[in-house]
Amino acid sequence: MKKNIAVVWGGYSSEKEVSEKSARGIYSFIDGSKYNVYKVRIDSKEWVAEYNDEYLAIDKNNFSFSNKDINIRFDFAYITIHGTPGEDGLLQGYFDMLGIPYSNCGVLASALTFDKFICNNYLKSFGFNVAESIVLRAGDKYDAEEVIEKLNLPLFVKPNSGGSSFATTKVKEKSQLEAAISEAFAEASNVIIESFISGIELTCGMYEGANGLQYLPLTEVVTENEFFDYNAKYKGEVDEITPARISADLTLEIQRMTERIYRLVDAKGIIRADYIVSDNVPMLLEVNTTPGMTETSFIPQQIAAAGLNIMEVMTDIIEYEYAKKAILNK
Repeated sequence: MKKNIAVVWGGYSSEKEVSEKSARGIYSFIDGSKYNVYKVRIDSKEWVAEYNDEYLAIDKNNFSFSNKDINIRFDFAYITIHGTPGEDGLLQGYFDMLGIPYSNCGVLASALTFDKFICNNYLKSFGFNVAESIVLRAGDKYDAEEVIEKLNLPLFVKPNSGGSSFATTKVKEKSQLEAAISEAFAEASNVIIESFISGIELTCGMYEGANGLQYLPLTEVVTENEFFDYNAKYKGEVDEITPARISADLTLEIQRMTERIYRLVDAKGIIRADYIVSDNVPMLLEVNTTPGMTETSFIPQQIAAAGLNIMEVMTDIIEYEYAKKAILNK
């Protein structure tokens, strides 16, 4: 009998529109001959499943939906919510309580990596190079002069929890700082201010399946924009070169760093770690446990460059995580 797979998208933040794009990608990547695949939208208003052009309410008691003709109870959730509640551990806790396996990191790893400041400083304690940073929580006071003295200009201001597609600003002058912080606070309850690092921007994908941890080729990110912003990500204002134009030794070094991160945060499924190589030294930017999965996103590009079939990769992840959960549920 085919397993029922929920592609869970939506969320409570501006990242919802990015999540919808990823959901369309994942829906197309999952093998419909092996699974019954349904899109499930979760937002602050409702939880609904798409079924034959209808939107049917999800029963949160057991993560199912029904009408007069059918009753579908899900066997597996592929979470592609960028932001809360799918990237920060909240949904993972819900699925854990129901005993339903899912595609990405568990509660602890999701919560840890969702907070950029805490995650980067945690990894810094294991020897990873990261940008100097300051975190502001709601209500915190700051002195612009002190911020600039510590981090120098230019610097980056962005939401500390969540993605970097929205409310991220490259601040070049002191007069821009206050507005940038306000914009970031409108998106999240805490804000990270980071020093600028000049160099080659790279991203490294990795996933775990039945044959263990799989390295993917690196992607080099080249844009004329101030940084890899929303327009670069989703409007084509970027060159994404896979595999990256760096040495084999540096590629392997970054892949091994990403493997170490994978183990240190206790990741599962697909993750992506972003770096800047400055003076030949890889500097970690952030760890993404729910990477974008549109047809043109980094991970699908890297899977293709590795000579892998993305449908087979999705099957591998689903079956591997389903088998692990089955053992735990015995």
